[in-house]
Amino acid sequence: MALYEYVCHDCETKFEALRPMSQADAAIPCKQCTSLNTARVLSLFASVSGKSSPASPCDTCETPGQGGPNCACGGSCGHHHH
Repeated sequence: MALYEYVCHDCETKFEALRPMSQADAAIPCKQCTSLNTARVLSLFASVSGKSSPASPCDTCETPGQGGPNCACGGSCGHHHH
């Protein structure tokens, strides 16, 4: 079982669900409005830092400053995975 993050395209709600890896991309109803117009989003493991200000998108990249498939900004930071 793994914890996955989803977003509802109808009500914009983000929610998490504990599901088997084999069902990660299967349809799941929104926990807010029960719509099936949902999609899994890439999420990162939470990390603890000493910063008190919100992290910039590149601070959450798989390799800071490199972007890549797990970059929280979805690659819009202009950095590319090498």
